[in-house]
Amino acid sequence: MPIAIAIIEDDAGISEELTHIFAEVPDFSCVCVCRNVRTALSQVPLRSPDVILMDIKLPDGSGIECTAELKRRLPQAQVMILTVYEDSAQIYKALAAGASGYLLKRTPPEELIRAVRELKHGGVPMSGEVARKVIQTFRKEPESVEKIDRPTPREEEVLDLLARGRPSKEIATELGISVETVNSHLKHIYEKLHVRSRTEAVIKYRK
Repeated sequence: MPIAIAIIEDDAGISEELTHIFAEVPDFSCVCVCRNVRTALSQVPLRSPDVILMDIKLPDGSGIECTAELKRRLPQAQVMILTVYEDSAQIYKALAAGASGYLLKRTPPEELIRAVRELKHGGVPMSGEVARKVIQTFRKEPESVEKIDRPTPREEEVLDLLARGRPSKEIATELGISVETVNSHLKHIYEKLHVRSRTEAVIKYRK
């Protein structure tokens, strides 16, 4: 079965470009394109997409709040934030709302396609720029940030390679581990940042 995708993007040119990108790939099917939060909340649940591509700034509200509501209604759907924003606050809010991936809009089409496939199969793709923001958070002085658990040496290696733009498959090859293990390390990193607090795993983790 094709991977069903919903696109939530207010810019007509960008949404048309995204639709075209996925229309050219046989194992994808674009089932819904929405330009605002209201339409997304009414239409996306009816289409039950596998992956939702979400812009953050929408004309009638926040894509982050829209993400939280769609995850409540469609817990199995995976949300990929696709935006121009790369500041730490937006990244953490989006992930806390339930997004599992975070890419910038300048991501090349082939990387976007690869990331969506990865997301559908349990991965947690993020742009190299986003990975660098995460690294900076861990390296801040302890008194300047909320108390967080530090990443293990292996998790730091994964983050460093991700920040250099390496996809999960290349990271796995370079470190001599499986792609599943790479994804597991990334999920642990999210937990240590306390950005997936909506999930049962992180509730247990925080305790």
